[in-house]
Amino acid sequence: MKNIIGAKPEAAAAEVRFLTVDENSAGQRLDNYLFRHLKGVPKTHVYRIIRSGEVRINKGRAQAESRLAEGDLVRLPPVRVASRTEADAAQAAVPGREFPLLLEDDAMLAIDKPAGVAVHGGSGVSFGVIEQLRRARPAARFLELVHRLDRETSGVLLVAKKRSALVALQDQFRDRETGKTYLALVERDWPANRKVLDAPLAKYLLPGPDGAADGGERRVRVVAKDHPDAMRAVTLVRVLARFALAGEAAGCSLLAVTIKTGRTHQIRVHLASAGHPIAGDDKYGVFERNKALQKRGLKRMFLHAWRLQFTHPVSAERIALQADLPPELQALLPQAVRETLALHPFAQPHD
Repeated sequence: MKNIIGAKPEAAAAEVRFLTVDENSAGQRLDNYLFRHLKGVPKTHVYRIIRSGEVRINKGRAQAESRLAEGDLVRLPPVRVASRTEADAAQAAVPGREFPLLLEDDAMLAIDKPAGVAVHGGSGVSFGVIEQLRRARPAARFLELVHRLDRETSGVLLVAKKRSALVALQDQFRDRETGKTYLALVERDWPANRKVLDAPLAKYLLPGPDGAADGGERRVRVVAKDHPDAMRAVTLVRVLARFALAGEAAGCSLLAVTIKTGRTHQIRVHLASAGHPIAGDDKYGVFERNKALQKRGLKRMFLHAWRLQFTHPVSAERIALQADLPPELQALLPQAVRETLALHPFAQPHD
């Protein structure tokens, strides 16, 4: 008997389905494509069937971030889709929410995403930025994430309002034509001469409940270049300030970090593997140190998507956006550092 993901005992058996990617879906991530075609299926189930290899593109295994091309054949395993009543109830539970706008026009919008909010639902999160935006704007015909930020990362996030804008902007991210600069506070003094981190990364899963191999949280680590899952990752680092928190002897460094590749958890893993974990990072940081920082008021990771440069998908104008540090992060910095940061010229993308 077929195993139907999420099926109830009385559910009718589903069948394997094959979908051909059309022109409008070309360039979309696999997970976003599945969310649209498997409405009513919990997003945790969608990620599970991708990880297990049950979802295939042209008969080959794929990852959630795999990009689709027109004409691709996507295999969907048997799944139980929630009834219309269940789906309507789930949609009604999503709260509508607008976020601080940095830019908006007919093609796209840019928001200042707060920390603690996932960009989309899934992996234990019922809803995220995109679901809340769609709920807040019921008349919007198209709203899709252009890129992603970790749940605990704040800052500039782009959302497309047209399919053509989505494809054009995602092409820029894929072809490294954007300039993405983050602010990160790390432990200890960062060496001034250490400006480039070029270390391959690979994803892995922590053991799940009862030691299950595929039920744990996703993690990333630095691996050797010949590792079978190695993905090249390049991070550029510039020191903006070095200082010690009040009452502490050990120093810390405020860094401007530019990523040339957009790997999962790239900045967090690169900085931690270099011996300078990001303050407040609950996945790659130091637990006891994070507890001490919480007493100082830092309840989150000090990583902020500060500046983003890209070419507008319609006007072809070069756009430069900046999201200022949120108050909870500014509060940790000495006054002199805050003043220096405010006066710092807009950083051009590294060559």
